[in-house]
Amino acid sequence: MKSKIGARVGSRRPIKMWSEGGSFVKGVALGGVFYLLLSLLGSFSPNAKSGSEDLHQHHHVQAQSNDNLKQLSESQTQELKDQVRVYCVIMVQPKILVYWAAAVGTWSKHCDKAVFYTSESSKALEAVDLQERDGWARLCKALKHAYENAGDLRWFFVAQPMTFAIIENLKYLLLTKDPSEPFYMGNALKSGELEYVAYESGIVLSYEALKRFVGVLDDKNKCPIRVNRLWKLSEDKQLAMCLKYTGVFAENGEDAHGMGLFNGKSLDALIKESMKNNPKNVVEGCCSDFAVTFNGMTPNQMQVMMYGVYRLRPYGHDFHDLLMFDPPEGSDND
Repeated sequence: MKSKIGARVGSRRPIKMWSEGGSFVKGVALGGVFYLLLSLLGSFSPNAKSGSEDLHQHHHVQAQSNDNLKQLSESQTQELKDQVRVYCVIMVQPKILVYWAAAVGTWSKHCDKAVFYTSESSKALEAVDLQERDGWARLCKALKHAYENAGDLRWFFVAQPMTFAIIENLKYLLLTKDPSEPFYMGNALKSGELEYVAYESGIVLSYEALKRFVGVLDDKNKCPIRVNRLWKLSEDKQLAMCLKYTGVFAENGEDAHGMGLFNGKSLDALIKESMKNNPKNVVEGCCSDFAVTFNGMTPNQMQVMMYGVYRLRPYGHDFHDLLMFDPPEGSDND
């Protein structure tokens, strides 16, 4: 079934000390200094240029309006549609097999290519076994694998198994964006001076951004895969640090009204918040009509979302969408 664009939704080991503790104290001090330097790098990008030559330092990315799309010819629209194809990088683990299975059977079917990356193999479901338990190292390996196996796909969407994504809305957001530019977007947050895209809300990378990331992976001074636990950051912040070294900056995905498209909470949680904060305008106060992701979704909630997004239609209503994104050829698609 073809999917309309703009789908509505509503015991630690004892530490040995030598020279009456002197070596230990020195180690801790050096670790603290390194961590401080790592934090300061959040506001430093050695490859960034100044003035008008700043490397793509946007902060907000919005989808095209229908009025702008109307200015395009049919052939131009078709060309843009054909170019916006998405490789979904879905990070899973056998211990949460039920969420993994839910992602396989629901939204991932709408990706042009969906590849599941796991910490260890599972007989139940197909995935690329990275044989890696460390979350950051696993993410690095997955992104490198995706880059090397992308074929002609030029957009990459990174998700966790409890995330539900509406791929058609993602394609709408990316429709007129050039993947040869370094896009890195999603739910952009700030920690100190570091802007990063929240992992749980989904991360979007253009081919150029991923190319730059893979290019610095082997540089232990810029983007080490193995990081000492004393100063280890979360995966999404590590990714942002690495990308900043290459001049790629976090951007927030929004609709035409400035509402965020990448949500770090479930639809249920967002509705409850809106009922409390916007009792007279619950639906509009909750989420964007063109939301791309919701996080913290249970398997049951994912199935409900599939029905609501791709099957349920109010008879007599027409959303007047100007184009449709066809499901991947041969896919078992809703």
